[in-house]
Order: sequence, then C-alpha cells, then structure tokens
Amino acid sequence: MTATIDPAIVGTVHPTIETEIERGRLRAFAHAIGETDPVYSDLGAARAAGHPDLPVPPTFLFGIGSDMAWLDTLGIDLAAVLHGSQRFTYRSMAYAGDTLRFTPRIVDTYERKGGALQFLVRETAVTRIDGSAVADLQETIVVREVAP
Repeated sequence: MTATIDPAIVGTVHPTIETEIERGRLRAFAHAIGETDPVYSDLGAARAAGHPDLPVPPTFLFGIGSDMAWLDTLGIDLAAVLHGSQRFTYRSMAYAGDTLRFTPRIVDTYERKGGALQFLVRETAVTRIDGSAVADLQETIVVREVAP
C-alpha cells in the first residue's frame, strides 16, 4: 500500500536546481549512451561543426532534473514507482559552460484501475541564468498500489 496522492499538490513548485554544464559530464554522458558523434565529446570537432563548445546531448537535461527525492517528500514509497513517460520540447541548444536553472512543478495527478495506479505529471522549465528558454521537460510517474 502506498499513500494516496493528494490532488491539491497540483501547482506545487519544487526548489530550483542551478547547475553549470561541465565538459567532463557531457563526455561521460555521451560515452554512457553510446553517442559516437565526436561533436558531443571532442571540443575541436564541436567547434569545427560551428558550436561554441560541446553541445548538450538531447536527453542529458532529463538526467540532471530527475532527482527522485521529491517523491519521498510526498510520502511516496519509491519501491512502488514506475517510469510512465517523458517528453522534451527543446527551445535552444545548451553548451558546456552554460549555467542552467531547472524549475519543476507538478501539473497533474490522476488515477486508473480504481486507484491501483496513480499518475503524477511534473514539468520542468530549463532556462539559462538570463531567463532564456532551453527546454521544457515533462515526466509522468506511475505509483502502483503495493500489497502490505
């Protein structure tokens, strides 16, 4: 059994995360996902391709903003959590050296199968320090009922 998600949490804004994108993290991420395009790991290749620095691979942003501690603060048993979906809308390219802000908020909650499955939808706005948009991330978390 897991806690029932209170629909009143819709609209809750979680603390903003601010982080500088480091070349080393980008290289490690590109290696981990099997990215073979040198533009994502070699500064010379990135610059030859017209980028000012290493570009951020498309799914890298989700990894930064996906800390699961926020579920714990809602009383949700992490053993009952399943990945539902994720969606990205990119607004502009981010590069190594950029400092990005991740501002998450809960935008929806609903249930299926008589409450055995609860869904929690969170959106995260990713911007630079100057407020310019980088991406909008959306994730859906499924919380299943766990037998006692």
